Amino acid sequence: MAASHEHDSSCAVAHGDVQPETGERTLVAVFAGPVADHLLRYAADLGYRTFLVDPDKDRGGAADLPSLDATADVVVTDHHRPELGPVLRDVLTQPVRWVGVMGNPRHPAPHIPALTELGVPAADIARVHRPIGLNIGSRTPAEIALATLAGLIADRNGRPGGFEF
Repeated sequence: MAASHEHDSSCAVAHGDVQPETGERTLVAVFAGPVADHLLRYAADLGYRTFLVDPDKDRGGAADLPSLDATADVVVTDHHRPELGPVLRDVLTQPVRWVGVMGNPRHPAPHIPALTELGVPAADIARVHRPIGLNIGSRTPAEIALATLAGLIADRNGRPGGFEF
């Protein structure tokens, strides 16, 4: 019976008959760029409160991290920026739900030495996800943003992502 009810409510949402219950959600994109642009646009469509943080005032966004709570997912879109360590250190002092850094899993994760050098405890460094998003073979900024948000939604809903239901 529960599966039938879940199916009925999913259909009603899909047809626009009822609003989905998503709860409060926040997405913070760290470092301006094409992927961040798509993340923020798509996340707003998905009902997230969105913020762009970039310490470089010439790139747009807020220079300082807003106060975040357990509704926040933080996505660092550039692992080459020199501010990577300090920004992540500051994120990890807040009770965010999830934090991840984009990057190729076949390359060393630059956030680990950057955070270690700043004295961030190993348990906090372990909270940082890398790679992030669903493995869909993303190549463009829009595809990377889509895969990232799909992964966050799957994680929030306790699902593995993919085609297994």
